[in-house]
Amino acid sequence: MTSVFDLARGTTLALAAALLTALPFAADAQERTPQDPRLFTPGQLTVGTGDPVYPPWMMNNDPAGGEGFENGLVYALAEEMGFTPDQVVWVGQTFDQAIAPGAKPYDFGIQQISVTEARAEIVTFSQVYYQPQKAVIALPGTAAETATSFEDLRSLRWGAVIGTTDNDYLVNVLGIDDAAIYNEQVDVFQAMQAGQIDVTLAALPTALFVTAVQVPDAGIVALLPADENDRGHGLLFEFGNPLVDWVDEALTALIERGTVDELVATWLVADPDLPIITE
Repeated sequence: MTSVFDLARGTTLALAAALLTALPFAADAQERTPQDPRLFTPGQLTVGTGDPVYPPWMMNNDPAGGEGFENGLVYALAEEMGFTPDQVVWVGQTFDQAIAPGAKPYDFGIQQISVTEARAEIVTFSQVYYQPQKAVIALPGTAAETATSFEDLRSLRWGAVIGTTDNDYLVNVLGIDDAAIYNEQVDVFQAMQAGQIDVTLAALPTALFVTAVQVPDAGIVALLPADENDRGHGLLFEFGNPLVDWVDEALTALIERGTVDELVATWLVADPDLPIITE
């Protein structure tokens, strides 16, 4: 005869089994919501960026302020994914930390990070959301002001930062392999002001900030086409992060809706009269 105890025990075991079976479905139901268990911290979108940050990428050294191209993009992306602005949490990092292999203390990073084959072997990228032109930066009175061809540019004394896509551009696109190489961007501009080099190269938005704030005596003298070997800027994830597809779908929606183009027009516009050297 089955006792009341046996019936109760059987009911408890059945309920426990049902709960265990339901748990994976509950987790699946939360995916692609702000409570997604795959997030670094469920309930918030954790984003890595530089510390400090600079215009026009982010204004006033304040990622949470939402003014600037990159933080404007993040908040638009967060809204598309279902997050409110107060659910976006920023984490400071250096550029070297961002592109290094290993665990990341955030869901994705945004820091003018160019997508390259070498980096894609140790981190995972979103689709490219922005491909900047390159800008030629020089002080007044140099031959760079009258350059109209790659040949003219090759006759100048160049400086660049080691390990950057700007230096790769000099070598791979302009055919310049004798540029003076420096450890930091500030060293390049000090060399320019000391007359040791004539000219340097930077992504257009960076060049806009440099010539407005860091080295106001310098100017953008020409624009160059984007480097086909530099695929453009992408969001950076820990290698194999399962959130990439979700973020990419939201990013695609923003691109198709014209949101990214609007942010570019607001924050990353250069003088329309600048000459463009293409060959």
